[in-house]
Formats: sequence, C-alpha cells, structure tokens
Amino acid sequence: LRSAAAGSVDAYLVLGGSIQREIHAAELAKQHPEIPILISTGSEDPCIWLIFQRDNAPMDRIWLEDCAQSTFGNFYFGMPILQQWDVRKVGLITSGSHLPRAMWLAQVLLGAHGIWVEPEIVSEQGVPGNQESWAKTGLDLGRSLVWAIASQFYQPECAGVRSLSSVDINRWRQEGFQCEHQGNLEASVPNPKSFLNVKNVF
Repeated sequence: LRSAAAGSVDAYLVLGGSIQREIHAAELAKQHPEIPILISTGSEDPCIWLIFQRDNAPMDRIWLEDCAQSTFGNFYFGMPILQQWDVRKVGLITSGSHLPRAMWLAQVLLGAHGIWVEPEIVSEQGVPGNQESWAKTGLDLGRSLVWAIASQFYQPECAGVRSLSSVDINRWRQEGFQCEHQGNLEASVPNPKSFLNVKNVF
C-alpha cells in the first residue's frame, strides 16, 4: 500500500447519492480524460449523460454500475471492477457528511486488495441522498471486515455495468426520466420538442 500511496490516482470511484458528485466527475473527466471513472448507483443514466454532454466531457472511459444499494454495496461491487482495471490508487468521490463511513469501508475493503484510497470531497447543497444511520454503518463495517477476507477467494459480478457512451438518450427522452433539480439540466435538452417527453423535477 505504501508504494500505491506514493503513486498517482489511476481511477475514480463515484459514490451515488448526489448529482453534485457526478458534476464533479465530469470536470475530472475533462481534466484527466485518460483516467477511467466508475459511478456506483448514481443518478439515472440520461441525467449523467446530459451532465457530461453539457460540460463537453468525454464519455468513453466512464462506467456506470447499478447493483449497489448501500455504501457497502458500492465497494462490494466496485472492487472487482477496479481490480480488472489494475487500479492501485483510487480517488474516492463523495461528500463531507458521508466521508467518515465511506473511508472506513473503503480502507477495509479496497485496502485488503492493495488499493490505496484518496478521498475527494464534493461540496453539497442540502443533504445528500445516501445518508445512513450509524447503526447501519457499524453493521456494514463488520460485514466489510468479514468480506475483506472472503473476497480473497470469491468476487461478485454485477450485470448492470455499462459505458456512459452507450446510453440511448433518445429512447430515454421518449420514456421520460427525472433528474435532481440541482443539476440544472433543462437547458441540456437540445430539441424543445423532445423536452415535452422529459419529466424533470424542479
């Protein structure tokens, strides 16, 4: 881990729960287009697509995963993907209020596989959606200690992993979707007629 800590970040892991984190991820994609980014159970696919389109950020190295249902799940399903990428140092994108428990779980689960975790805190407006009780955090920390050992022999696979560039925005516009109002994405829909099919929450 010491050698990994001294190296540069070679992937970013975005914990879902706030569209501000995905906006920050788009900025990182512009600054470091060569570094892959994994967004774990974030906003709906079209919302993330619109953020990257609006910011002219590259999408080809952005991956979406939607199997996780908790902070523990973010790392449970994210770790095998990071290992496939041969990641040694990951930038963990989350919020200040979510940082302590996220770092505890990350250091246990990712550290057990030689991955150094460097937090990157995103400023929030309001309360992020992935607030979890300290009781659940304690439970997840206990599970993480067990899984840190078990994952040396078995790793889960998430069928819901896809590239952001594969998102069919036209199909989503026809079906309708919702985005967090903080994303200010209404101006990102280029065709006013298509906007009639998009159900945004403002």
